[in-house]
Amino acid sequence: MNSSIARRNDPSSMPARAAGDADMEKKADFIEHYAHELVQAISSVDVRSIEQAVEWFREARDADRHIFVCGNGGSASTASHFVCDIVKGASYDRATRFRIMALTDSLPTLTAYSNDVGYECVFVEQLKNFARAGDLVVAISGSGNSRNVIRAVEYGNATGCRTLALTGRDGGRLGPIAQLNINVPTPHMGRIEDAHMIVCHMIGYYFMEAEQSSTQVASV
Repeated sequence: MNSSIARRNDPSSMPARAAGDADMEKKADFIEHYAHELVQAISSVDVRSIEQAVEWFREARDADRHIFVCGNGGSASTASHFVCDIVKGASYDRATRFRIMALTDSLPTLTAYSNDVGYECVFVEQLKNFARAGDLVVAISGSGNSRNVIRAVEYGNATGCRTLALTGRDGGRLGPIAQLNINVPTPHMGRIEDAHMIVCHMIGYYFMEAEQSSTQVASV
């Protein structure tokens, strides 16, 4: 008898198969639950706040203003990803381009300030070099309590910049001080970060797809 068939028919192997089936079912249940909760999380975001953010980005681009984006950890990755999308996808081969930078991307600058001064100043000190009244400061924080992004927004407010926050949970200390707060009111950090990236894609792909298609129709 074929050895693999014998093993499948061996009663002693059935508990192992049952355990494997249960494990697969557990994985499937988790994935389905995560996906369901993610849909709930993104559905809870105020669409009007995203529309306003799109308009602020358009105004900043058309007025040749700078946009600065910052965050920590996963939010730092989101900031860099978002800026990449805007610098290339929403700017390439366009008559008007975005002047946008991620304050998370200069590792020497971040480590110099962290080592010599303090981590809480790593974003605000860069803004002091580059930001001017009328520019846009975007701060991403799942908890809303990261001191370095709070300081960046405080500086932006004080110097005449527009300030936009992407927050989670109750918005922390960041949400109330930002002029516009896009909040994901869920306690789960992973789904907060997922939703933040989706919001960033909504903003970026508006300029890549919706605005671009409108421009093409108008030129026909």
